Amino acid sequence: MSWKLPVSVKGIIFHNDRVILLKNERNEWELPGGRLEPGETPEECVRREIREELGLYCSIKTLIDVWVYEVLEDRHVLIVTYLCEVLERFDVNLGDEHSGFLWHPIAELESLPIPKGYMDSIRKAAERFE
Repeated sequence: MSWKLPVSVKGIIFHNDRVILLKNERNEWELPGGRLEPGETPEECVRREIREELGLYCSIKTLIDVWVYEVLEDRHVLIVTYLCEVLERFDVNLGDEHSGFLWHPIAELESLPIPKGYMDSIRKAAERFE
């Protein structure tokens, strides 16, 4: 039997040594992004999701990481993270999927309830593009 996983594509956006994070229904902080739709490339997905969730237009700089996240017991998702760059203004218009957002200092990620995989991806992106 093969293992079939949904794919979620996430964007890492930095601004002034901070990363933007969204608060989800599990009361965790996460990267913006979402489920890959049929016929969509991962790059198209993350650009669409960032536009829907934050009202921001972005470009893709590079692929950062791919990992499997156990969201709930026996419920896994393949996470793909990209470093993204906002193309225009940083005026966030929060969509209705999340209860909040913040620009959090990269050096202080441990102070938040955030899955380890997201922290690892953010750190990899920060190290590569300081």
